[in-house]
Amino acid sequence: MRKIVIAISGATGATYGVRLLEVLSSLETIEVHLVISSWGEKTIALETNYTPNQVKKMATFCHDFRNQGAVIASGSFGVDSMVIAPCSMKTVAAIAHGHADNLIVRSADVMLKEKKRLILVPRETPLNEIHLENMLKLTRAGIIIAPPMPAYYNSPSNLEDIVDHHVSRILDLLNIDNKLTCRWDSSIKIASGLEY
Repeated sequence: MRKIVIAISGATGATYGVRLLEVLSSLETIEVHLVISSWGEKTIALETNYTPNQVKKMATFCHDFRNQGAVIASGSFGVDSMVIAPCSMKTVAAIAHGHADNLIVRSADVMLKEKKRLILVPRETPLNEIHLENMLKLTRAGIIIAPPMPAYYNSPSNLEDIVDHHVSRILDLLNIDNKLTCRWDSSIKIASGLEY
């Protein structure tokens, strides 16, 4: 059983974390540990058709954002990987500077020290120099920065297609096979008339 932590911070784009949680909760081989910040809960209520309580019920375990004594705050618990989606610039900065004042940042710190896979889905635009420096620092530390960049080669017809494409890319980074989106191949290139 793989243990994966999903964290939802207060940045816009809560739908990415919720959709990822929906997919992971349907897999019997994954034990999902969820942490939602207080602003993450507000964003879920504002941006999705779910309440925070409905989202929490999708996870195998849900941990209080303030509980630094949760099992996922310890490297000995053996988490496989972690995704923060969306990841606010405040959370990026806290991870980059080791300021583990909540369970999301502490869990991320654990992933770093244990050399486990940590994926951030940052949501901010435009990015300032501090944002970029923090993300470069994290990339150099081994964290994967995966901002939600829409792909148009698969002709998305709605917002759900765009979200599913990025969630599919996150699942790929977690080495979880999925068919959420149309994969790039040469037939798409030929059909669209694209040349490189």
